[in-house]
Amino acid sequence: MTTMINLKINGNPVSVPEGTNILAAAKQLQIKIPALCYHPDLPAWAGCGLCIVKQRNSPKTLRACATACTEGMDIVTHDAELYSIRRTVLELILSNHPNDCLQCLRSGNCELQRLAQEFGIREAPFGKRLRTLPPDTSTPSIVLNPSKCVLCGRCAAVCQQMQGVFALEFLSRGENTRIAPAADVTLDESPCIKCGQCSAHCPVGAIYEKDETGKVITGLRDETKIPVVQIAPAVRVALGEAFGMQPGELSTGKIYAALRRLGFKYVFDTNFSADVTIMEEGTEFIKRFTQGGNLPLLTSCCPAWTDWMEKYAPDFTENFSSAKSPQQMLSALAKSYWAEKNGIDPKNVFMVSVMPCTSKKYEISRDEYMSASGQQDTDVVLTTRELARLIQAAGIDFNALPEETADDLLGAYTGAGTIFGVTGGVMEAALRTAYCLITGDAQPPSIEFNEVRGMKGVKEATIDIKGTPVRIAVAHQMGNVRQVIEAIREDRAAGRKPRYDFIEVMACRGGCIGGGGQPTGANDEVRAKRTAGIYTDDERCTLRMSHLNPQVQSLYNDYLGATAANGGEKAEHLLHTHYHKRDLYKR
Repeated sequence: MTTMINLKINGNPVSVPEGTNILAAAKQLQIKIPALCYHPDLPAWAGCGLCIVKQRNSPKTLRACATACTEGMDIVTHDAELYSIRRTVLELILSNHPNDCLQCLRSGNCELQRLAQEFGIREAPFGKRLRTLPPDTSTPSIVLNPSKCVLCGRCAAVCQQMQGVFALEFLSRGENTRIAPAADVTLDESPCIKCGQCSAHCPVGAIYEKDETGKVITGLRDETKIPVVQIAPAVRVALGEAFGMQPGELSTGKIYAALRRLGFKYVFDTNFSADVTIMEEGTEFIKRFTQGGNLPLLTSCCPAWTDWMEKYAPDFTENFSSAKSPQQMLSALAKSYWAEKNGIDPKNVFMVSVMPCTSKKYEISRDEYMSASGQQDTDVVLTTRELARLIQAAGIDFNALPEETADDLLGAYTGAGTIFGVTGGVMEAALRTAYCLITGDAQPPSIEFNEVRGMKGVKEATIDIKGTPVRIAVAHQMGNVRQVIEAIREDRAAGRKPRYDFIEVMACRGGCIGGGGQPTGANDEVRAKRTAGIYTDDERCTLRMSHLNPQVQSLYNDYLGATAANGGEKAEHLLHTHYHKRDLYKR
C-alpha cells in the first residue's frame, strides 16, 4: 500500500505518494517551479539552483527537484527573495551564453530563452565570459556545440544512465568544465550510437540534429530529379505538436498534403515497408523457430540498437535479423520496383525519408548494403523537427490542410505497420502474422497482444500458438537492454536453451514515438499520448495484419517472388543486410 505524505505548498494542502519531490507536488497544484537541469526522465542532481524553495519558519532554502516531500512540510515556492535569487542565477548563466538566438535551431523553443523571457531579463549586469569552443560535426546525425552548453548535465545523464552508452561526460573543472566524449575524442570516434536522446533532452541549442533541410530544398529545385518521400509511423502522432496540435493527434493526411505542397511528386508511407519487414523478419523467425536456427532472433529495425549491438554485443551478430529497417526497405524498393513499374531511371529518383530518429541519418550510409538499388537508396533523412521547420518556412497553414492519401504501390498499410512506432509494436505485428502463417488460421484469437504493450523497460511473455509456446521479450531504452543480453549470455555459459525465442529492441524510451528527432519536451505523459495515437491508427485500419496488405501481396506476386527466407533472391538483395563487429573507439 502506498504511503501518502500530507503537506502544504503556498498554503494549499496536497497529498502525494512517499518519495515525491517538491517540484512534482507543486505541479499537482498547478504551481510551476522554474528549473533548468531537471528532467522527469532523469535522477535529480540539483545543479542549476533555479528550483530553490523555502520551508516556512526556516532559514534554509531547499532544491525542489532533489528534495522529497515529508509529512507536515509547509513550502513557499514564490516570494520576492526567491524571485531575486532565481533572476541572478539566470543572469549568471546568460553571462556565459552566446546571444545568437536568431541563428539557433532552438530559438522559440529554448528553455533558457523562455526562462529569461518569464523573468523579464533585458539587461546584462554581469560581463560576458564566452567560451570559444568549436562544434563537433563529426557524425552524420547530431552536432555538439559546447559554446552553448549550460552544463545542466542532462545529456551526460541520458547517455550514461538511460542509454548505458557513456559517450558523453563532464571534462575539466571549474570554469573550464565542459561536456564532451570521454577521452576528449570526437563523437564519431566515441561509442556514440547516434540515438539523439542527448539532443531530445538538451534544454538549449548545445546538441541538435544535423540540419539537412537545405539539401532537400536543393533536391526539390533540381528539375532532373523526381523527388519522392516517405514518412515513418511515429511522425504522424508528433509533427502536429509544432503547429499547436496535441501529442498523439493523428495528422497523417495533412502530412501527405504538406509534403506535396513542398514539391514532392510522390508521397509514400514507411508503414507499407513496415508490413514488408514483417513478411521478411516474420518469415525468418518462423524458419528459425520451426526448422532450427540461431535463437533468439533479435529485431533489426532500429539503427541505434544495431550500432550498439555491433559495438557492445558483437557475439550476437548471428542472432540479429538480417532484415533491413523499413526506411531502407522502402527506399530500395522505390529505386527498383517502383521505378521499374513507372519506367523511371532510378538515378533520377531523389528519395527523402522523414523519421523520428537522428540515427536514421547515419543508417543511410552505414555500409554497401544501403545501396542495394545501385546507388544510395535513401538520399536524405529529415527528422520530424526538420520537416516542421520546412513546412513553416514554406508558409503552409498546416492545420488548414485537407486530408490526402499516399501514392500507390508503396503507400498502403495495415494496422500492424503503424504500430512499429511504439515499443512492443514490431513484436505484436510479427506475432499477428506469425500466428497465422504457423497455424494456417485466418487470424489469432485476439488481434491485440497486450503482453508486449506498455512502458515497462523489459516485458517478458510466453505466447501460446495452438499449444506451442513462443517465449518473447521486448526492451526499450538502451540501458534496459543490457540485462536482456546478459541473461542470454548466462544461458549460453551454462549450456542452457535460450530463455527467449524472439526479442524486440528499440533504443529510445517508448520506441520511435520518443525518438531523438521528435519534437522536444517529451516525457512519459507525452509519450503515452503519442502511443495512444498510434494504437488509434491501428484500430482504424480495415486490415490489421501485414500479410493481408494488398500492395504487399502485389509486391511479392509481381516482383520479389518470395521472401528471402523462402529463397527470394531479389528480396535477399534489396531487403537484407549483414552485421559485423565495430570498435567502441575508432582508432
